[in-house]
Amino acid sequence: MSVRTGAGVRSLARIVARDDGRGGTSLPVLESDGPLALRRTRAAGSEARVMLVGAMSGPLGGDHFTVQGRVEEGARLSVGSAAATIALPGQAKGEARYDVRLDVADHGELHWLPEQLISAQGSDLYVTTRVELAPTARLVLREEQVLGRVGEEPGRLTSRLTVRVAGQAVLDQELSCGPGAPGGWDGPAVLAGHRAVGQLVVVRPEFAAEPVTAGVLGEGASLVPLAGPAALVTAVAPDALRLRRLLDEALSSLRQT
Repeated sequence: MSVRTGAGVRSLARIVARDDGRGGTSLPVLESDGPLALRRTRAAGSEARVMLVGAMSGPLGGDHFTVQGRVEEGARLSVGSAAATIALPGQAKGEARYDVRLDVADHGELHWLPEQLISAQGSDLYVTTRVELAPTARLVLREEQVLGRVGEEPGRLTSRLTVRVAGQAVLDQELSCGPGAPGGWDGPAVLAGHRAVGQLVVVRPEFAAEPVTAGVLGEGASLVPLAGPAALVTAVAPDALRLRRLLDEALSSLRQT
């Protein structure tokens, strides 16, 4: 079990989803400790569902959380979280880290839909999400970040997202916001004064032959095709509620294509 010390907490959560051969998906590996707790929830058809529950506060300064997920061939998995994650300042010096590593095999499908990440004043968090997809894998991934709680300034938040299909990068981008971030992050070319930013990545094999059409999806959101069988929705909004609405509307629109 992880224990919080002056040097911060190290915590690891692991999920493996496997086709059970009976039209469903089993979870032979569902392991977590310390601040990260994984809970199996009711399946939906052939899709297994898992909820990530924060068992302790954090990540705080000096903490290092890691989540690893693998969807094996033909399996279907949906992962959400029970509440928003709040990055907080801690007694330990240095930034906190939150690493997500996802791997989806051929004919597997992953929906990665956590709640928002909130950067509280005084916090310093570096988040990395890396996804490796086989050629026929499917993905729906949502990231949402809120800069500061109500009435407070944000902490320092750096987020990097990398998605690779068949070994080729279709997306590799990084955004840094808050005190100490490179200049311009709050300017008209990036957040334009908004305090909620998010993205939605959808990967489908059929997008290789019929890419989505780039366009505006309402005030603050845009859709662009990526190199390969993927599409990216980027959105900014004044608050978390409006951001979620924009991304939900975008996903609903993509499902109709």
